[in-house]
Amino acid sequence: MAHADPSVPKTLADSAYAAIRTDIIAGVLRAGCKLRLESVSRQYQVSMSPLREALSRLVSDTLVVSRGQRGFWVAPLSLEELDDLTRVRGLVEIEALQLSLQNGDQQWEERVRLAFSELCQAEERFRKHGNRHVKAWELANQQFHEALVSACQSPWLIRLQRQLYAQSERYRRVSLQAHSPVRCVHDEHVALFEAAMARQVLKASRIADLHLRNTALTVRDNLSKVAGFGVTSDTPCISGTRSAGRSTAVAG
Repeated sequence: MAHADPSVPKTLADSAYAAIRTDIIAGVLRAGCKLRLESVSRQYQVSMSPLREALSRLVSDTLVVSRGQRGFWVAPLSLEELDDLTRVRGLVEIEALQLSLQNGDQQWEERVRLAFSELCQAEERFRKHGNRHVKAWELANQQFHEALVSACQSPWLIRLQRQLYAQSERYRRVSLQAHSPVRCVHDEHVALFEAAMARQVLKASRIADLHLRNTALTVRDNLSKVAGFGVTSDTPCISGTRSAGRSTAVAG
């Protein structure tokens, strides 16, 4: 029997949740800004009841903060959280990677090869054309990291990896505003892919750890150049526009 795709919205609350979540991660809804219900309702064309349900789910995802009767805010970002997030993501993702390399079958290898091929193509388009392809590149990067850990045989590790990846993406998207020089992430992806295909568990783990740490250092440096980073405000954020940097690859 075919199973429904959990990523496909099924209700108004699901649709609102997916749309608002996407905009928070992409930085369209700025970190620390207030989510005024009336404005959010108009922007996402959803009534109050499903909107509140969607926001409550985003609170559980730690993407939105609820402050009692005062309302909802987009969860703030901070350098301290980035450091903690990087450490915890490393623990989860490297454990999942090690298990995948031990358990992965031919189907897993084919999935990783396909994801790597698509990532290489996305990296090339991003390098040539910049921010027009940032969304496609980010999706390819996410799918590559998910493919690597997909054979870990632990639903909880996979769930945590996805959640931590989404949190990391928030920081990367904001850091793109700094317009800093490009870091060559392609070479890191190649090294990680080759070690994974060779089932070199220790080498792949070290490469993955270095990859995540390098990304965090780049993001940290970029965030120090972004005006207003870390500020929480009662100013509504619906009027924000989509922001994407120039061709500055900040993988992870």
